[in-house]
Amino acid sequence: MDENLTRINKFLSEAGYCSRRAADKLIEAGRVTINGEVPEMGTKIAPNDKVHVDGELIKNSKEDFVYLAFNKPIGIVCTTDTRVEKDNIIDYINYPKRIFPIGRLDKPSEGLILLTDDGDIVNKILRASNNHEKEYIVTVDKTISQTFVQRMAGGIYLEDLDKTTKKCEVRRLDSNRFSIILTQGLNRQIRRMCEYLNYEVLALKRTRIMNIPLDMPTGEYRELSKTEFETLEAMLEDSTKKHEAKKKLP
Repeated sequence: MDENLTRINKFLSEAGYCSRRAADKLIEAGRVTINGEVPEMGTKIAPNDKVHVDGELIKNSKEDFVYLAFNKPIGIVCTTDTRVEKDNIIDYINYPKRIFPIGRLDKPSEGLILLTDDGDIVNKILRASNNHEKEYIVTVDKTISQTFVQRMAGGIYLEDLDKTTKKCEVRRLDSNRFSIILTQGLNRQIRRMCEYLNYEVLALKRTRIMNIPLDMPTGEYRELSKTEFETLEAMLEDSTKKHEAKKKLP
């Protein structure tokens, strides 16, 4: 089997054009061509093949992909559906290429979020089993006790999900602020953990994703540096190998 061959629907997904399911529909509708020919479902392509959708050449080279770090303001919604949300992240950034956020950050929260058009890297970053760190600074409405720090770090049971959050690193910064490093991304996780302990979150800012720090003003974005991206890829490659090794265990 030639490892350099890739199914056409996977190629379109990893290129950030659409999901595999949507790609299958495009192929079925005859809107996809490989080297000028309409392919059958499940066709595989080689690295030098030319893929077009509705006449548009689709590229899947890492050099062609965009990787952005954005300091999301409060009130901006992390969605690519520009028809539904007026204050969406795509319209706010107004980047000249089609990009999408990696994961999400709640509307009332602010801070670092990554955006890209590389569908392959999204899955690797979001895979919970890879234990990728995300760091936050949180302001709450009451004085932070040592008991609060210990219970947050030890894991909080979320009844509606019937699961306990993973153990995490929590550090008190001052009377009402703490930092927390998570390796999972449950919906509104930090807010719900605090609510369980009768604390209300007044402000929440994400300051780091893996090796990428928040270092730009609110509302601004920058491209990842070459060093940042190479380090990120190495971290993702390492975690992917660990994930595959676990799957092979009896």
